[in-house]
Amino acid sequence: MQRTGVANLPLHPGRAPRWLFTRMVKLSKAILDVLVIEYGSDEVLKRFSDPFWFQALSCVLGFDWHSSGTTTVTCGALKEAINPEEHGIAVAGGKGKVSRKTPQEIEKTASLFSLSSSTVDSLKSSSRLAAKVDNAALQDGYQLYHHVFFFSEKGKWAVVQQGMNSSNSYARRYHWFSECVESFVVEPHNAIIGDKRETGVLDMTSRVSEETRKTSVDLVKTNPYNLRRDWETLIRSNKQTSLDVWFHEQDGVFKPEVLDMPRGVNWSLIKRVYDFQPENYEELISIKGVGPSTVRALALISDLIYGAKPSWEDPVKFTFTVGGKDGVPYPVDRKVMDESIEILRRGIEEAKVEGRDKLKALRRLKSVLRE
Repeated sequence: MQRTGVANLPLHPGRAPRWLFTRMVKLSKAILDVLVIEYGSDEVLKRFSDPFWFQALSCVLGFDWHSSGTTTVTCGALKEAINPEEHGIAVAGGKGKVSRKTPQEIEKTASLFSLSSSTVDSLKSSSRLAAKVDNAALQDGYQLYHHVFFFSEKGKWAVVQQGMNSSNSYARRYHWFSECVESFVVEPHNAIIGDKRETGVLDMTSRVSEETRKTSVDLVKTNPYNLRRDWETLIRSNKQTSLDVWFHEQDGVFKPEVLDMPRGVNWSLIKRVYDFQPENYEELISIKGVGPSTVRALALISDLIYGAKPSWEDPVKFTFTVGGKDGVPYPVDRKVMDESIEILRRGIEEAKVEGRDKLKALRRLKSVLRE
């Protein structure tokens, strides 16, 4: 599995004006009409999973480049613009409560593609796991509030979801694409971009966390009494009464210092997980009810008792998906950048829209290139 990018965006209040949103829907449909014919629906899904291309598309459609609405409004416009029967692509989910309807929307639209029940179940599972991983397995301080699931008539899919950090009012965007699926829980990132690297991030998807993942599974597969004994032993030995201070900075790296287990442990959930007997970490986190607290608690027990240390580093790696003009963090990949821009340019030029709208879109695309 590749998660192909993450972008940090500030929260801007207000809503996109109706006149702008209407034009975004119209222009995005015109561009998609061309792109599907030229490249096919699966290639369009691949582009949605590319944060640079997605950001450029948002700018071309006329939305603010530096706002959390870049994600929510653009996805909303795409959801209205995409016609499953015409484009061979379906869109499910959205912002807030709408995101919870994703499974039902997948089922409803999948029937138009005559997808098998097993494929539909797989799509729903992929949607659920993508959200679960970014909300529980990767604990970076950004709470998911937006989840959009794109899928094609061939069963391939892409996810664009976004989380909000309540302390700084910044959003972080996560992109997924199914074509390179290997594992949901082992470094699914291809490129992660962001303005800020957070500290003290529990990343259970890191290869560094491999032993912690295995130990976590072993812990829940043994008698819950043993897990509870370990838990209480740690609490007594560390005499922790607060959840606020549990790591310190050493040599510029945040490391666990003392136990900080959630005060209330859902032992009935632990018993249910034990009865389920998950075979691997992916099965473990897929169980309903296993959230950030359970993941964190198992990681700390694995570390402090059994020495299986997880990764506490933010997986955000780069600020630019295609590199920087000064070679930082790495030289611009001109081939990738030119290919992305060319696909958008051709889509705009061949789109059946008024000349004025087409000219404005091309000008916005040129402004993206100047950034």
